Amino acid sequence: MPTGGTNLNPRQAEIVQRVEANGFATIETLMREFGVSAQTIRRDIIQLDKQGILRRFHGGAGLPRDNERLEYQQKKSVSVEGKHHIGAGVAGMIGDGAAVFLDVGTTVEAVAHELTHRHDLSVFTNSLASAMALAGSRLSNVVVTGGLIHGADGSLIGDTAIDAIRNYRFDVAVIGCSGFGDDGAVMDFDLHKVGVKKAAMANARRVILAADHSKFSRTAFVRIAPLEDFSDLVTDTAPPAALGSALMAAGVDLVVV
Repeated sequence: MPTGGTNLNPRQAEIVQRVEANGFATIETLMREFGVSAQTIRRDIIQLDKQGILRRFHGGAGLPRDNERLEYQQKKSVSVEGKHHIGAGVAGMIGDGAAVFLDVGTTVEAVAHELTHRHDLSVFTNSLASAMALAGSRLSNVVVTGGLIHGADGSLIGDTAIDAIRNYRFDVAVIGCSGFGDDGAVMDFDLHKVGVKKAAMANARRVILAADHSKFSRTAFVRIAPLEDFSDLVTDTAPPAALGSALMAAGVDLVVV
């Protein structure tokens, strides 16, 4: 997949948000809404397609293929406002004095940024990005698991990370994902990262899944866990009816922020 830069201008960012909300947007509609020419919109769509953020179709733009993996810099430009709200929502669910595990991924990084205002938590993470966000904060403790650096997002994986996690007991584990299976199972693309997620979930009293609405229409090929293994789903938009029903049947509390 192309991995070009993601410095989007305001119009391009708005195009992405509209396509995420509706699944597709025509050039004609975007021309009217932004008051620009078809050529201008077409250039925007071509750039977004090259970056893998949207797919270019005849007459408009749509979402990337459901099972297509977005690269880290692309993920950072998707659902930015939604992830901010999710981060604040999850942070508000974490009680004083808690021991918290933060998974990797841009949605969980938003939680890390919200926790920089706290001073009464111990945070454990296998995310170098989250650790850097928390560096210099007032938190009681920030513990990085160690392990092999894997990928552009600074994920730490492998036996070292998993063994470190097994030495702790977390009050809350905040877990990210890439999408959902047809049966509602929570999915990811990376087997190495899934191994770390599973270890953290096994050592947590409460497991919060943090996922923005773009994950509802996506799937992946590595199963993290069934919905029953999660306490809560914090998201920015109500999920589709089928997933909503699966969440209810699994006893997962749905929090829309």
